[in-house]
Amino acid sequence: MDELWEFQSALHDCFTRSEPRAHFCDYMVGQCSKLARKSIEPMALQVEGGTVRGLQRFIRDVHWDEEQMRWNYHQLVAEAMGEPDGVLMFDETGFVKKGKDSVGVARQYCGSLGKVEHCQVGVFAGYASRQGYALVDKRLFLPEGWFTEAYAARRATCQVPPEVTFATKPQSLNLRQSVGESPRPPLLQNRA
Repeated sequence: MDELWEFQSALHDCFTRSEPRAHFCDYMVGQCSKLARKSIEPMALQVEGGTVRGLQRFIRDVHWDEEQMRWNYHQLVAEAMGEPDGVLMFDETGFVKKGKDSVGVARQYCGSLGKVEHCQVGVFAGYASRQGYALVDKRLFLPEGWFTEAYAARRATCQVPPEVTFATKPQSLNLRQSVGESPRPPLLQNRA
């Protein structure tokens, strides 16, 4: 638990108030627990003093400075695992969906099934070195059809921001945004 508290304390500047910081720690404890279902209610009840309503409000309403969080996390990964010959890896995976209500769901290729099916597709960036490996970024891929007039109501229902436009899978995980603007971002700088 002390390691988890130390890890999340490196992300304190991503939240403007102390309550969200505490809920963030509760959320991480729940995600790292051995619970079979990792939805809000069981996670909140798993944490001493946790409240279902407080954790729900945290997930639904609290603004996370995602860019700052990504930057802080990349610094932690660079300090712990940065190597001159470290590599970035990119991949996608599909998540089968029975319904059509989740954002990005469409009939598209689902690699985990090896066929076209109703699914969401995530695009992921990972970093690996001799010191270990870490997931460093992720994006939900929205199929081109989601940007047609036929999907306008679904985009609104799913609260897709109006400024989001179609991007191919490689474009959806913008490398510069993902790992930093410098020619050799922190994850790939010489740590020797």
